[in-house]
This record gives sequence, structure tokens and C-alpha cells, in this order.
Amino acid sequence: MIHQAKAFSSFSVDDIQKAKQFYGQVLGVKTSESMHGIINLDLNDNNHIMLYPKPNHEPATFTVLNFPVDDVEQTVDELTAKGVQFEHYDFEQMKTDAKGIFRYENITQAWFKDPAGNILSVVNS
Repeated sequence: MIHQAKAFSSFSVDDIQKAKQFYGQVLGVKTSESMHGIINLDLNDNNHIMLYPKPNHEPATFTVLNFPVDDVEQTVDELTAKGVQFEHYDFEQMKTDAKGIFRYENITQAWFKDPAGNILSVVNS
């Protein structure tokens, strides 16, 4: 049955080499290549995300991948030092601070984009 399947996610990028460099070198995610230029992000517990090249790629307007971290503020500082730019939101229900960090009750989260414009986040684990 499907509930027993090992599920995984995938999303497109417009430049697979830029994606490989960003995810592997900037974010420090282990990457591997498979057929037809597909990149796998090899996450813990044998989970992976598949990135595939798409010439007419349009970035998602929503968060496609969340990275749980122990310390969001420290991670934002580390990624900012590597050139990652965090998104700033000023909505009634969601406002980020000067670093781009959103805090609400038990949630601390910050959003950024990969080179293809896909929205990612770091969130407290």
C-alpha cells in the first residue's frame, strides 16, 4: 500500500550546476548525481530530495523545502556570511525582523531562495 512506500519529494531548477553548488557547498547538503543530470540531495535517515533540470522552470511561490535546525538565528548568520539573502515579510500575520527571522510562539523560521528562485526555509527543530 502507499502508506508503506518510501516517499520523496522533487522540484525543478533552471541550472542544475548552480543548484549542485548552492546545495552542496553553500548549504552543506550531501549531493549525488543520477541519470539525465538529476541531483539528489541526500538527507539524514536515507531520505532524499530530487532536483531536476527544467528549461522553462518557474520557481514555486511557496516553501518547497524546510531545513530543521537547532538554532535558527545562528544558521541565518552563518548562511548570510556565505552570501545567502533572507526574505523579509511584513504581513499582518507574519513579520520578520531585520535578519529575516519570523518568531511566533514556538516557531522560529527564516526563508531564502535557491539560485532558481525556489523558496526554502530554516526552522527550529
